[in-house]
Amino acid sequence: MKKDEINHQLISTSTATDFDNGKKIIIMLKQSSKLVIFICGFGLSFNPSISLSSEVKNYSHTTTSNLVSQTTNINDLVTQPLHLQISLRQRRVTLYRGKTQIKSYPIAVGRKGWGTPTGNFRVRTMLEKPTWINSFTGKAIPGGDPENPLGNYWIGFWTNGKDWVGFHGTPNADSVGKAASHGCIRMYNQDVKELFHQINLGTPVTVVP
Repeated sequence: MKKDEINHQLISTSTATDFDNGKKIIIMLKQSSKLVIFICGFGLSFNPSISLSSEVKNYSHTTTSNLVSQTTNINDLVTQPLHLQISLRQRRVTLYRGKTQIKSYPIAVGRKGWGTPTGNFRVRTMLEKPTWINSFTGKAIPGGDPENPLGNYWIGFWTNGKDWVGFHGTPNADSVGKAASHGCIRMYNQDVKELFHQINLGTPVTVVP
């Protein structure tokens, strides 16, 4: 597939208004050896490739205090839209359905000089086993490789047409909870996997200081 064709495919699938929040639409590019996602302020080209840091431990660090209350009317809950809120100060992302908090996850955010953008966005790309390419050396690490800085999942929600910011895993588990990335949201591998399977393209993402 040619580079322009890949870009066109991503652009055509990432328009938030084209998706129904109630419809589960996930792009799973399991054979992504030819697909790269450049992200997080590395001055990379728009080809999806991701240059960050990732994780080592494969277990969840979520809190049990964020479960849905048993008093919640489940029928009402299911009909309400999902959305995500990222708190840069608390270094957490929280999944909501309507006004009900479903679960909260620890994250790493952009470090000084590479701050994570704030504002209201939507999930625009969802990739499984994304290939990572070093923007300076051109070295590629295929999806599924344990050394891949992105882990196995990528959820992009911001782009300037060239660079990307999104959620992804990390082989560097110790960085989670810190201001350590180049703008992206690093998560424990198990946590981003869980989040990936709960949200859709078009899911709103709010980033607050």
